[in-house]
Formats: sequence, structure tokens, C-alpha cells
Amino acid sequence: MEKIWLKHYPPGVPAEIDVGEYASVRDVFDESVARFASRPSFTCMGKSLSFAELDTLSAAFGAWLQGIGGGKGTRVALMMPNILQYPVCLFGTLRAGATVVNVNPLYTARELEHQLVDSGAEVIVVLENFAHTLAEVVHKSKVKHVIVTSMGELLGAKGLLVNFVVRRVKKMVKPWSIANTVHLSDVLAQGRRRSLQRVAIAHDDVAFLQYTGGTTGVAKGAMLLNRNIVANLLQARAWLTPVLDPNRREIIVTPLPLYHIFSLTANCLVFMTLGGENLLIPNPRDIPGFVKTLRKVPFTAFTGVNTLFNALVNNAAFANLSFSSLRLVLGGGMAVQEAVAKRWKEITGVTLIEAYGLTETSPAATINPLNLAAYNGSIGLPVPSTSIVLRDDAGKDVPLGSPGEICIKGPQVMAGYWNRPEETAKVMTPDGYFMSGDIGVMDERGFIRIVDRKKDMILVSGFNVYPNEIEGVIATHPGVLECAAVGVPDKKSGEAVRLYVVKKDPSLAAADLMKFSRDKLTGYKMPREVLFRDELPKSNVGKILRRELREMARKELL
Repeated sequence: MEKIWLKHYPPGVPAEIDVGEYASVRDVFDESVARFASRPSFTCMGKSLSFAELDTLSAAFGAWLQGIGGGKGTRVALMMPNILQYPVCLFGTLRAGATVVNVNPLYTARELEHQLVDSGAEVIVVLENFAHTLAEVVHKSKVKHVIVTSMGELLGAKGLLVNFVVRRVKKMVKPWSIANTVHLSDVLAQGRRRSLQRVAIAHDDVAFLQYTGGTTGVAKGAMLLNRNIVANLLQARAWLTPVLDPNRREIIVTPLPLYHIFSLTANCLVFMTLGGENLLIPNPRDIPGFVKTLRKVPFTAFTGVNTLFNALVNNAAFANLSFSSLRLVLGGGMAVQEAVAKRWKEITGVTLIEAYGLTETSPAATINPLNLAAYNGSIGLPVPSTSIVLRDDAGKDVPLGSPGEICIKGPQVMAGYWNRPEETAKVMTPDGYFMSGDIGVMDERGFIRIVDRKKDMILVSGFNVYPNEIEGVIATHPGVLECAAVGVPDKKSGEAVRLYVVKKDPSLAAADLMKFSRDKLTGYKMPREVLFRDELPKSNVGKILRRELREMARKELL
């Protein structure tokens, strides 16, 4: 297909990027720390790490890994929120030549067990607040080395106060016991006594196992090679360069968790190449505290999801902040609502730019021009070195203006799912396109608008929720005969989970199922409501028809 969108690229954005510019993410890091040594790289709770300090600390972590035999082929799980320890361990792992396995620290024991077992992780770094969950399942995995850290670590003298508040005042650390753990401070001390060996890292080495769900309901590790990550950060950097200047101090607000692919690439990695500073927000749900932090910093860029932007524009103190330095606001992970985008522009004076991507595409596939005057309802144009076609169910390209599944080809597309070739085959076409599962329409300029979702996936505040996983948990309740989970529109989270249930036990109540699922599902996967039915709609072969349930839900909500 002709790349009609190239004619509408913003000035200064190239049609192609050269992925051969760097052999690995490690090489990008090396260049950045050499070029921007004295600049702050990451800031959290008032403490900053310069690029030089990040270089030293990550080298120590990487050297420790190499000392225990961790290098090529070793998977290192990181189970932390946005704190300074995360980039230290992230870059240390990559510099050692190992693979990062990002873990949501809010996972339940069941979810964590699956990811650790499936990835074969041998090392894990965990914040002590979540060690009790790890303690339940670590013995079922291949994890040999458990590294524990605290909220106050790396914060200097202030860290003692932070730890006291977290442990004693807020009581956020539950009792836990794991044999043979080591504290991160000891790891770094041991690593400093060693030299980090520069191992060969190539394009085809796996940098990240980034877990995502699927139509089977089983979380799968998308293999993101060094080539994929390097390509996407170059694609994003090419798009941002006309607006952001490496010679100027750029500060990006980072409220979305770095274990999520959007924040990982857009904030952590892309801004590293620009010498930018990531302002890490450990708990963005605390909107008053978040706004208080923003008041102290002349931030220039901001990424988030619709639910976060909506919460901010509805906070009176946010409207009183200074936005004189702000030049870029990027929304992704879920659809940006027009009402939220308009309100954001009214308050900040800056257009909320929508982008689109998936875990499997590292993630950016499309971005709107950064000089956009106002919200336009589209997900933008394909990024450099990317081809996008829209296809029907038969795999044929649809005409411009007609709906079709968004299919993506480019150097940022994953190598496949970890140890699941059959699942990889389901989403990759013979001509190399990744089938997104989203239905879109492309106009004559190349702008794409999403109109529907082909998959049954539910998108809650930017996080993928898969009905089969929820149904698999609920179906184990002895009082349930049948169940089905669907997504319904929600003003706060974009979509919410609605659960339909046919009872086996007549006395079963919605509260019973909510309590039952609370210990088995992460909060955002929890059903928002439970509705009981005498029967569920099925196909002639007995398959529950979620599409009919979604349509039923929409009518009920009108």
C-alpha cells in the first residue's frame, strides 16, 4: 500500500529511521550517560539521580548479576512502582546482557505465579510492600535470587523518614518471610567491588519479556528484541525532536508505571536519549499529592491515560498550576475522550495529543502531529518506517474510508510470544503484519480512527483485561454454573468489567463473587457489577456470545 500519510507528516519528521544506529538499548544508554552525565535523569520524592550516578549504580547492579552468573539468557523480574530503584535495576539488567521481565506489583499471587513460572525468571527485585505476595509463590518458580528494596532506599537521609512512615504510620508492609533474600543496598555494595563486563549484545537478543493477555486468557510474554525497542525509541524521538530540544532541559512527568510499555518506552527510554529528566510519581491515584509535586517542578512534557487526565482537570488545585513550560502532552493506552481533551486544552493551553500502540509493537504505531491545534478524534498517522493496512476478515485490504482490522508492520513489531509459537501464528500474517484486533478507518490523508474492537479484550484505564481470565476465576466458584465477562462504557475508566452469571446455587449473591475474586484478580480486573441471568446467549455450537451480551449491556445503559 502507498504510504499516503507521508505527505502529511509534520515538518522535520523523516519517512524512515535507521535502526542500525544502535546495536542495543545498552548502546543508547552508554551514549546518553556520556553526553548528559551532569544532568538529572530520574527524580522521585525530591531526590534526583544524575545520568552519571545512574551509570554508576546500574553498573554495580549489572556487575552483581554477572557475578552470580546472570547474563545472556537470564530473565530478571522487576516488581516495583515508579521509584529510583527501577531504572537502576532496569539498566543494570540490560547492561549485563540479561532480559527484563516487568511485573505489575499489584498482581495477586495467582497472577504472579503464572508470570514467574512462564518466564522462567531466576532473579527478582521486589519492593518490600509486595514481598508478601511473592512469598506465597516464589517456591513454585525458578527464582533463585530474591532482592528486596524499600521505598526510602536511594533517598539518602530522607529515606529513613519515608521508610518509617511507610512501615509504621501507614503500615503498608505486611509480614512476609522468604529464605535467603538479599537487600538491594548489599547487592549494589557487592557490585561496586566488581567490574561490569561489556558483553556482546545484538539486535536479535531479547531485551524485554513484556506480558500481555490474549484471547485464551493466558498472559503471554511478548518478546521485544533490542531491535524492536531501539526502533521504537528512534521512531518516537524522530517525531518529538521538532518540539523537544536535547540542548534544553526537558522534564517529563511520569505517572504511569514504568512496567507498562507506554511509559517504559515513551518516558524512560525516549527521554533518556534526549537527556531529559523523568519525574517519577509512585502513586498517581493520590491526586492532591500528585498536584502538590507538580507545583514544584517546571515540567515540559506529560504522558498519561484518559482517566488520569480526567482526574486532574477535575481537581481545582491543578488548574492553578503554571503551564508556561509545558510543550507536549501525550495520551495513550486507551481512547482519549473529546470532553477531557477540550477541558485539558482550556486549563493548560496545550493540545492533548493522542497516540496508539500495543505491547506487541513496543508500543508506538501511530501518533498525531504534535502541532495539532485541537483534539481531532483520531489516533494519528503511522510513525516512520511503519506500514499500516486495514483488512477484512478474509485478510483483504479494505478501501479508504471503510472499516477494517488495523494491521501493523515495522521494525518495532515483536519477535513473537515467549514459548508460544501457536499464539504468535494467530496474530501474524504471512506477509509480516501484526493483527491488532482493533477495527479502524483510514482517511485520504492517512489518519486513522478506531471504531470498534474485534477482540473481546476490555480496556480499563489503559490496562488490558481479558474476559477468559476473569471467567476462568469465577467459574471455579461452586455456586456458579456459567459466566461471561464483557466490557461496558465507563466515564471514569473508559470501560469497566460487567459479569453475567447463571447460578448453580440459588443463594449465590453478587457480594459472594466480589469477595471470591478479590484475592485472585488485580483491582482493575475486578467486576464492577455482577448480573444474574437464567441463561446466557450461545451460538449453535454452544459458545457464549459475548457480542450479544455487550449489545445487551449497551441497551441497558441507555
